[in-house]
Amino acid sequence: MQIDGQIALVTGGGSGLGEATARLLAKRGAKVAVLDYDGAKADAVAAEIGGLGVQADVGDEAAVTAAFDKVQDGLGAMPRIAVNCAGIGVAARIVGREGKMSIDLFERVIRVNLIGSYIVMSYAVKGMQAQDPLDGGERGVVVNTASAAWQDGQVGQAAYSASKGGIASMSLPAARELARSGIRVMAIAPGLFNTPMMESLPEETTRQIVANIPFPDRLGAPEEYGLMVAQIVENAYLNGTTIRLDGATRLPPR
Repeated sequence: MQIDGQIALVTGGGSGLGEATARLLAKRGAKVAVLDYDGAKADAVAAEIGGLGVQADVGDEAAVTAAFDKVQDGLGAMPRIAVNCAGIGVAARIVGREGKMSIDLFERVIRVNLIGSYIVMSYAVKGMQAQDPLDGGERGVVVNTASAAWQDGQVGQAAYSASKGGIASMSLPAARELARSGIRVMAIAPGLFNTPMMESLPEETTRQIVANIPFPDRLGAPEEYGLMVAQIVENAYLNGTTIRLDGATRLPPR
């Protein structure tokens, strides 16, 4: 699918990987709806790229419904490109100090990362199915964000890894189900990227993290994530799988 002239929705588009993706898609000619829990950030990015800012909690179905209505009204059609970058990365041990359990945190992470991605994908797919197919029979593309932690999660990442593993695992069955509609579903599993969460870490911690990245021996640039999204959109034979984007790194246990 050619990006130019399409309508795209990017969740988590107010910062980090989502912001870089929104900017790159807009640069390639898409009209982009920038959805974020922080509405002010969504509006700021949208204003700079000529898009539409949308505030929503992706884990709240009613909020997502209202967000898609706003995209339809504001951009004139439903998106053919949907990119799920919204997520949270909080960590906790299964049973921590003094026997404290983290079941509530597990539920919250699954709700935002996995169920939120599923809700957005569901509404995006419904809108894509109602559109006429493009040349080649394609109606739309969904790109979800997994994580390298899906395969090598660290201590304290049981909830996060479970949520990202669910995203990776649903790519193939979703792609198979939606094949008859001409809709592709892919996932990207980023490794260690230079996002606001990473920037908040002490310099020594960042050096230790980078030491585990074989090549290039640096943190990934958010723009490289956005480029991967664009390549997925434009390459019609990419479907039903998860691509690790990580410089060959494998996360250590801690």
